[in-house]
Amino acid sequence: MEIYQLRAFVTVAKIGHLTRAAEVLHLTQPAVTGQIKALEEELGVALFDRRPGRIALTRAGERLLPEAEAVLGAAGSLLGRARELQGELSGALVIGTVGDPDSLRLGSLLGGLVAALPLLEIKTRMGDAEALREAVTTSALQAAFYIGPHIPRDVLGLALQTLQFRVTAPTSLRDRVLHAGWREIADMPWIGAPHASHAQTLLRDLFARQGLLPNIALESDDASAPLSLVRAGVGLALLREDVAVKAAERGEVIVWPHTRVAALLSFIYPKTAEHDPAIIATLQVLRNVWGLQPR
Repeated sequence: MEIYQLRAFVTVAKIGHLTRAAEVLHLTQPAVTGQIKALEEELGVALFDRRPGRIALTRAGERLLPEAEAVLGAAGSLLGRARELQGELSGALVIGTVGDPDSLRLGSLLGGLVAALPLLEIKTRMGDAEALREAVTTSALQAAFYIGPHIPRDVLGLALQTLQFRVTAPTSLRDRVLHAGWREIADMPWIGAPHASHAQTLLRDLFARQGLLPNIALESDDASAPLSLVRAGVGLALLREDVAVKAAERGEVIVWPHTRVAALLSFIYPKTAEHDPAIIATLQVLRNVWGLQPR
């Protein structure tokens, strides 16, 4: 069996969809299907139950998935050790970013990496939190910043900071907002974000706990746009507390005083990359940048 066959098996199992797994692996769907079929033939068991419109692990697939992940992890560890023996790290490190760079202290991280790993080609890729998580889970990305309730179980991660978000409204709605309950707040026009965005996940979960759905009047995929749209009177938005409070102090917006939403900013990486020297070095630079104690 080949490592790429195991990677195809694990990726499809994690995502649960052939087409999306093929996109993550940068392959065609027939190529991924062929790799899995070849692996099944060599193992002598069916790994997936294929039915129209769905694909799910068989009982054998569920039993063998942890073993496949362990083999990929061991392969990653072997590769990492070999790179250490080469002396200087080279190649590319691609890091996914979410939100604005200043809140991630991205400049300090990249500056530290360039100084520590001068032969490593470092790239960043902006994306939505859940899309980045999926890419890291399947090793399509080597690492990413992530904002969510906690570090996802399917990756490893370093917790950086707890963030607070506030319900923020236009000044034209001052009286209505300050006297509103949950249902009234939910019924007001809201500025939403793409489904995979951390802002939309936090907003959706906030109202789900109250048994409500927010009235999304407009969706914006620009992370910097909601404050401007709130100021313009378009609707309410869930904004990071430091941004919302400063805007409220300038008299530009109103902050609903009855709730705060906590989320964790973390740096995540695949379980198979735990021993990768580039990841180890990146975590060390991150700890220095954020003033975190070493493990």
